[in-house]
Amino acid sequence: MSLHKNQLSNPNLEINVLFLSKLPKEVESYISNNLKRFKKLNLIFSDNLTEEEILNISKEVEIIVGWRPSIELLENAKRLKLFIVPGTGVNHIIDKFKKINQNRKVLLANGHGNSYFVAQHAVSLLLTFMSKIIPHHLWMKEGKWRTGDKEAASIPLRFKKIGLLGYGAVNQKVHNFLAGFDIEFSVFRKDWSHKSKSLPTPVKKFSYPNIEDFLKEIEILIVAVPVTNLTINMITKKELTLLGDKGIIVNVARGEIINEKDLYFALKNKLILGACIDVWYEKNPIADKNNKKYPYHYPFHDLKNIILSPHRGYSPFNDLLRWNEVIENIAKMIEGKKDYINIVDLEEGY
Repeated sequence: MSLHKNQLSNPNLEINVLFLSKLPKEVESYISNNLKRFKKLNLIFSDNLTEEEILNISKEVEIIVGWRPSIELLENAKRLKLFIVPGTGVNHIIDKFKKINQNRKVLLANGHGNSYFVAQHAVSLLLTFMSKIIPHHLWMKEGKWRTGDKEAASIPLRFKKIGLLGYGAVNQKVHNFLAGFDIEFSVFRKDWSHKSKSLPTPVKKFSYPNIEDFLKEIEILIVAVPVTNLTINMITKKELTLLGDKGIIVNVARGEIINEKDLYFALKNKLILGACIDVWYEKNPIADKNNKKYPYHYPFHDLKNIILSPHRGYSPFNDLLRWNEVIENIAKMIEGKKDYINIVDLEEGY
């Protein structure tokens, strides 16, 4: 059953699921159709609901799906058992759930529905940089034909040493996407005991505290780690220098993983060869006097050895398969199962 109003048919006999954000109609239909076999399920899509109505409904729900819940909402949702974030990234709400869990247990699930697109975006950025697509595109727009290798020669990916910083849903897919190239892979992850699936290629394994050895081993660094106390400012001038003047960085995680000032000066002074960055340092940049919005505090746009991407690795948002994890977790609660997908350890932060 699906509702779009602040009504619950019989909250005591049903599992009630509240979606905080307005969703495209095709997404609502996809979720509803994939859960229609469950008769005791009440899906509440907040299409036209006011904040007051949402707050009132939250008192009777067992599951909430959304991105940025207020602490008022969480405190009000006394029956809440599971909060599902449909897209990767929960560092901004960890403290709220720690507070709530002082008095009752509310599970937080960090959805990985966008991991395929983020991985695709990371690989696309890397190949675009190495094949010099952008400068040649701009030259052709100016009518310059076949400028050749003197101006911008491609960099072969063959025999490169790629380092995957983090090995969650995104970098596992990056590994698969790049496995067909003649590449040496190194992987740095916090805990190798959690890895059960076979790897698509042999890798050199690294973990704390051996990040320096990891960076010395590689030429291309692909960053896909969550924001935690361990990963904020994980990459500074020291680590960039270890990567070397042939080093390339692709960051599709969060801006604060790489120190902003150090990244800018490493690129400007050619401490590294280049970077492809999709995640930045200001979520809502303020327009400057020329009405231009830059999500950073140094003029990265003046550099020639960087590809700028406006935090769009999640795209397309209307893809339906990205909601499968959400659907599966809802089904698990109805079926009385406890093995929810991607439950966050609040102490670890991911």
